[in-house]
Amino acid sequence: MFYFLSKAIDFLIMPLSVVFFILIYSFFTKSDRRRKLSVGMVIVLLGLASNSYLVTKAINAWEAKFLNPDEVKGTYDVGILLSGGLISTTTPRQERPAMGNHGDRVLQAYLLYKHGKIRKILITGTSGEMLMAKRQGETRQAASLLVSWGVPANDIVFEEMARNTHENAVYSRRILNKMFPSGKYLLITSAFHMRRSAGCFEKIGIDTDPFPADFRGGYNKFDLQDLIPDPNAFMQFCKLWHEFVGYVAYKAVGYC
Repeated sequence: MFYFLSKAIDFLIMPLSVVFFILIYSFFTKSDRRRKLSVGMVIVLLGLASNSYLVTKAINAWEAKFLNPDEVKGTYDVGILLSGGLISTTTPRQERPAMGNHGDRVLQAYLLYKHGKIRKILITGTSGEMLMAKRQGETRQAASLLVSWGVPANDIVFEEMARNTHENAVYSRRILNKMFPSGKYLLITSAFHMRRSAGCFEKIGIDTDPFPADFRGGYNKFDLQDLIPDPNAFMQFCKLWHEFVGYVAYKAVGYC
């Protein structure tokens, strides 16, 4: 129930949906004052959410601290790699894995393994039913990439039931407690997703150390060009808002 309810709430409060609802209200209201106020709200919201400088600063404030593999101290028994956007499928005929929007997570897991920072890689997350039936889900394709880069197949473990971050933690715990009890675990996910992910694992009693990947922020200085509305900045803001809302919702129900 929570899974479907969260998707519905997510749709209703996303920035573009909010703008759309305000415009509908302004179209039907008979008050000129309310109409002007509604349109003004839309202008302000779009202006702020499409300002690349402000959006970048907001992402920088939210994302976890950057780490290089060499900065990871010691060796971890398992690197827990969260799926979701790891692999991109561009055509039904695709026979080889291709990096997705969050494919940097796979690369960082590989580098950590090659640097001797993790002994095993646990990839957690489910995919569509058809892909799962063919054993071509995202976790399997990400593993295929890792193996092609030189990671032994027997050093990769799969968890393929989790549909969200909470379930990533719950189902991963079963595997960790069974196969790697009392081990040291390194959590690998996108920097903007680390707060929620680490919170979910901590909530169910699994201690992990974070290794953020797939950074979305930047370190640009203010430029007059930043005053020009940027559709890419708006897209990044929507992703950040989605993650913030998800974090608040998880906090509210006690998942993290």
